[in-house]
Amino acid sequence: MAQMTAAQAAVLVMQKEGVTQAFGVPGAAINPLYAALRQSGEIQHILARHVEGASHMAEGYTRAAAGNIGVCIGTSGPAGTDMITGLYSAWADSIPILCITGQAPRARLYKEDFQAVDIESISKPVTKWSVTVREPGQVPQVFQQAFHLMRSGRPGPVLIDLPFDVQMAQIEFDIDTYEPLKPYKPEATRAQVEKALALLNAAERPLIVAGGGVINADASDLLVRFAELTGVPVIPTLMGWGSIADDHPLMAGMCGLQTSHRYGNATMLASDFVLGIGNRWANRHTGSVDVYTKGRTFVHVDIEPTQIGRVFTPDFGIVSDAKAALALFVDVAEAMKADGRLPDRSAWAAECQARKKTMLRKTHFADVPMKPQRVYQCMNNNFSRDTCYVSTIGLSQIAAAQFLHVYRPRHWINCGQAGPLGWTIPAALGVRAADPTRRIVALSGDYDFQFMIEELAVGAQFKLPYIHIVVNNSYLGLIRQAQRGFDMDYCVQLAFENINADADAGLERSYGVDHRKVVEGLGCKALRVTRQEEMTPAIRQAEALMAQHQVPVVIEVMLERVTNIAMGTEIDAIHEFEPLADTVADAPTSIAAALLD
Repeated sequence: MAQMTAAQAAVLVMQKEGVTQAFGVPGAAINPLYAALRQSGEIQHILARHVEGASHMAEGYTRAAAGNIGVCIGTSGPAGTDMITGLYSAWADSIPILCITGQAPRARLYKEDFQAVDIESISKPVTKWSVTVREPGQVPQVFQQAFHLMRSGRPGPVLIDLPFDVQMAQIEFDIDTYEPLKPYKPEATRAQVEKALALLNAAERPLIVAGGGVINADASDLLVRFAELTGVPVIPTLMGWGSIADDHPLMAGMCGLQTSHRYGNATMLASDFVLGIGNRWANRHTGSVDVYTKGRTFVHVDIEPTQIGRVFTPDFGIVSDAKAALALFVDVAEAMKADGRLPDRSAWAAECQARKKTMLRKTHFADVPMKPQRVYQCMNNNFSRDTCYVSTIGLSQIAAAQFLHVYRPRHWINCGQAGPLGWTIPAALGVRAADPTRRIVALSGDYDFQFMIEELAVGAQFKLPYIHIVVNNSYLGLIRQAQRGFDMDYCVQLAFENINADADAGLERSYGVDHRKVVEGLGCKALRVTRQEEMTPAIRQAEALMAQHQVPVVIEVMLERVTNIAMGTEIDAIHEFEPLADTVADAPTSIAAALLD
């Protein structure tokens, strides 16, 4: 067998497992692995400006396409601790990424060596597996096990910590005979699916709730096929948005306390049966369990056994990969339809569609400074059906879910449970690295944008172009809105008198940071919009600049300082702060407008 360093063996295993791209920041303790990457030349590397940024790039890369696994690399000590937020984000949303850290030599562990920290213990709560490899001969099998775990059961991240002397040690390893391990995925039985369909058939107003597990399993086509066979409307969760096109007749809207549609909540409240597939009953989707479950029967399908009954106990639970379950649901439903055993759901579907046409929020505001609702109307007018949106957290993301439209899986890329500020820029860069042709539009509030703004330099250096819409109200808007319940507006103002602000460039001094100058200083292009009629020309100019320079282009939209976005504490108690749409003319880019056309 061939002799090589353990670091070289690790790189060869990653290549066999399909890795072609990595993101990271080199350092002394991980240099042997970087030497092996350089020698191989098969895995491309993008240099992040912050190691947390590298972890979010890896997550964006994974989310971009089925089968992808993003890899992020850092040195010992703070590199690993910096990536904890990225690991948490990936863990929370069941996203496989591989984090590799360098470590002090084994003899120096637990002796307070420079940048030596027990990253294995620190990262265990937010990984499927975290391991410091203490024997060089174990390195190939540890990497093999990492990929096996990431792909098996509920997907999730893994951290491998490599002491310097372990990386450097010579081992014998035969890569020519290496084969990836077959992932384990639980599968529903036919008897389970038949029982679930019997419960569905007994209902009068059934719904399907499609979670992120449907997209993770690459099962969106099967979901739509099953919905069409049975005639049952679908409510996607935020993580499942795009699993059925927004304008599909059976897409009933999203339900929840924030990222929801009025018609989605009304339809959930009108239902009597829910089949949840690949979802976790997140509290921002359900509100209180009492309100969400009252009067409804529940079947829950999830790949993770301990997810069944975690939030509430369903009437029937099935442990299964979403794709395996949906394939069987389709098979059984087809047989039942052929025998005439599927009820006609057309009246219920029409009732859901009627709500979709009438229960709308107004977007057609003419205010200056702009209201955010009008910004999303402009985005709908200017971005096509194949646009992939990337966003993280805040009022900007909540309003986006209420007003934008998504038509394909993996075209709404959003960290759901963790929601770290700063995620959007590096995640968008990761999506771009995974797919050079996709039309990518990132969306941030000004605070999210400032958190990891330095990563824009990565987009300039490595030619990773995309459009970034920044809606700027110079506030921590979501926190300000939450503070209303405490009768305060405290420590959430980002505004200050910027002595360098250029009023002629559309930036009032009181808004604080001049994002355009910062963006341009990082090697990218930036435009500023103050009125709705400037949006279309700015987007056209951004597209031209992006094509010409192959760098990210930021469009900063100056908003009115305070706008409260619809949300509430229960799905039957949403506070609508702004006027509702009286007619479709008040919401001209809504799905309702397209349906009426």
